[in-house]
Amino acid sequence: MGYVEALLQQNPIEVTFLGAMLFLLVLYLFYSGSWFEVRRAEPPGPRPLPLLGNIHQMDLKKPHHTLCELSKKYGSVFTVHFGPKKVVVLAGYKTVKDALVNHAQDFGDRDITPMFYDVNEGHGIIFSNGDSWKEMRRFALTNLKDFGMGKKGAEEKILEEIPKLIEVFEKFGGKAFDPTQPVNYAASNIISSIIYGSRFEYNDPQFQGMVERDNETTHLFGSASIQIYNMFPRLGPWLKNWRSIMNNVEINKKELKELVQGLRETLNPQMCRGFVDSFLIRKQEDANTVDSLYHEDNLMHSVFNLFGAGSETTSTTIRWGLLLMAKYPHIQDLVQEEITRVIGGHQPLVEDRKNLPYTDAVIHEIQRLANIVPMSIPHATSRDITFQGYFIKKGTCVIPLLTSVLHDEGEWESPQTFNPAHFLDEQGRFIKKEAFMAFSAGRRVCLGESLARMELFLFFTSLLQRFHFSPPPGVTEDDLDLTPAVGFTLVPLPHQLCAVSRV
Repeated sequence: MGYVEALLQQNPIEVTFLGAMLFLLVLYLFYSGSWFEVRRAEPPGPRPLPLLGNIHQMDLKKPHHTLCELSKKYGSVFTVHFGPKKVVVLAGYKTVKDALVNHAQDFGDRDITPMFYDVNEGHGIIFSNGDSWKEMRRFALTNLKDFGMGKKGAEEKILEEIPKLIEVFEKFGGKAFDPTQPVNYAASNIISSIIYGSRFEYNDPQFQGMVERDNETTHLFGSASIQIYNMFPRLGPWLKNWRSIMNNVEINKKELKELVQGLRETLNPQMCRGFVDSFLIRKQEDANTVDSLYHEDNLMHSVFNLFGAGSETTSTTIRWGLLLMAKYPHIQDLVQEEITRVIGGHQPLVEDRKNLPYTDAVIHEIQRLANIVPMSIPHATSRDITFQGYFIKKGTCVIPLLTSVLHDEGEWESPQTFNPAHFLDEQGRFIKKEAFMAFSAGRRVCLGESLARMELFLFFTSLLQRFHFSPPPGVTEDDLDLTPAVGFTLVPLPHQLCAVSRV
């Protein structure tokens, strides 16, 4: 007589219970996906701990470094767990391009972390999905172009701002100063003129507060405590950085409502001044439309998104550029020699770019090496897909590791060094590199890319034409630290430079 038969005769209730437990176990494995993981291989990765995932292996001050190291072991498509959350990481130029460009639709959704949701509530342009995202992005792109992005109109706004920035630099008379604040103000004024139809004075307390809060919030987004919050959202109210961000958001909302109200009271549909005017006019046109997407929340968060994306990243790149020029004076000399030889003393214009190949290469190399958004903004899969032999479920968070693209050893001759030759051919002509993904790629590519490129070229060439940048007295080029500060974007550590007039 077999064991089961004997057991059944002795205790049929126990056998029935065991059978039911086995049946439930099979159902659990089936619906939890464990069986599918065998048949449909998911990306490999380090074994996670219960609840904590792989955070014990992460350097939360520079998680992109940890992910780059893990890619060396697990390949260009791998899985990590941020707490209980499963994340797929894409590393290297070929893999990131394959996902964001060749499979743009599949990887085109946004993964909205708890912190991003708290701030944006699913509205606006950057941290939204579905029909709302499509409509807000389309509307923003159309209006940015209408108000000069990539055209003469934007160039005129930048040329108006350049003398204001130069004036601030000149006031220091060649003495050491921190360029952070004036550069932030200059870049913020360009996007402000497009959003509101006018610029702000640098000493305007409201403007200063807007810029300061935007920079602080961006910095706090990348802090270790906010990363922990995104893994364990119930911790929010007990975290100082979470409270600081939410306080900034409330102040921003209050001040933006006042600005919008002022524009609403003077609105003239026949003379549109900026993005806010266009939105208000469209909102009036849709007044009787059920479920219109042109409502106050989308206006508010679209403005926040445009201001944040259009100011902080551009100003950070300019600051890296000035720091790198001070650290590598021989490269600065070559840039200034080319500017003097080609355009002399006249104001640099966008049309001059094609005649300044070395300067253009230096600007691109600044962006590549600075690598200011190393982990991009997280994407999400829009459907179940099989990518490069691995199964990835719909809704999975995906990190396109841009630092692994901009520093890909297979694409750049010396990826860890500042080398403008990366963008020059043997005859010294500028060459485009597909692996230059400083603005990301695909459906979520930076919508202000053409404006940012214009700003970087005009601000950088104008400042290098006018000033020679060097370390403060007693500080050598070798002493200048290129280690970035911890944050959502990689910004230079606090430092001072001397801007000595060349005219």
